[in-house]
Amino acid sequence: MTAASTVDAWRLAVGTLTAWPVRPPRTVDHLTAGRAMVLAPVAVLPLAIGVTAVALGGQELGLSPLVTGLLVVGLLALGTRAFHLDGLADTADGLTSSYDRDRTLAVMRSGDVGPAGAAALVLVLGLQAAGAASLVAAGDAVLVGAAVLLSRSGLVLVCSRAMPAGDGSGLGATMARSVPLPVAVVAHAGWAALLVGACVLADVPWWHGLAAGAAALVVLGLLLRRAHRRIGGVTGDVMGAGIELTLATVLVVLS
Repeated sequence: MTAASTVDAWRLAVGTLTAWPVRPPRTVDHLTAGRAMVLAPVAVLPLAIGVTAVALGGQELGLSPLVTGLLVVGLLALGTRAFHLDGLADTADGLTSSYDRDRTLAVMRSGDVGPAGAAALVLVLGLQAAGAASLVAAGDAVLVGAAVLLSRSGLVLVCSRAMPAGDGSGLGATMARSVPLPVAVVAHAGWAALLVGACVLADVPWWHGLAAGAAALVVLGLLLRRAHRRIGGVTGDVMGAGIELTLATVLVVLS
């Protein structure tokens, strides 16, 4: 791995997953995309630190835990330009619109938010805010940031060699099958271990972190299975939906 390719992968990860302005990568190929997905949790580390600071600040200032949870969700949306939320809404609308593949893809590309997309946003954001609020109320605000990191580490599984690109996908076509499966498993397991370690440091039973990671894998697996059946595989929208659903799952189980 050359220094130039590492910089390109870093720029791709930061530019795709955060609102932080970076120069575009000089080369965007399959190899660069795979490295970017491995770097995804590191790229959002400043955002994870930011939401942890908000959670701890709300805890110390005596704010209502629900207010703090909503602030956490708001900061995440601001720090990602709501890009993943758009993917969640488009995926929900597409997968509930029709069993016809072309119709599903057309709905996902339209950009409009339909009833299913709106319901998905309300439900998932509500679960994230409530989960974060519960952790703040219990004095475990540091776990909010760890949950953010684990939710992004799931991208290595979404983009592993086991999952093809969806039909007509742009971003998905570049990212899909870009991470060797052994690398994906090791990378995700490492971040899951970090969550378990964060639980231990927060004086939370270690198996809470393990259970949260396992539940996130189940939810992510169900999403990918559905996407594979309906549209042939991964798209950029599915990646965004996977991030948001994984984060909600981890926060709820930890709470």
